[in-house]
Amino acid sequence: MQFSKLLMTWNIIRGQEQAYVAFHAKEFVPGLMAFGLHPVDSWFTMYGEGPQVIVGWVAEDAEVIKQALASDGWATLRDTLEEHVTDFTSRIVPWESSFQM
Repeated sequence: MQFSKLLMTWNIIRGQEQAYVAFHAKEFVPGLMAFGLHPVDSWFTMYGEGPQVIVGWVAEDAEVIKQALASDGWATLRDTLEEHVTDFTSRIVPWESSFQM
């Protein structure tokens, strides 16, 4: 079995920080966990270039992630996320235990 990782990056819209944190904790994280994904990385850039937020979620294989991303539930989560962030990106990669970007 080849574990796979969903890598996502974004920047929080200025003035949306509190709403973002509330959504992330109450809806986004539980929603992704309900799809069978497990959080493994969460990085916040305090200084310098690059995305402000980098997160990684692991699943047993890429198919689990692809099914989650094809669901109506994901579409709703992503739409709401994008009310609070810009520059959203995502990609599926083979899981490695070290930092991935």
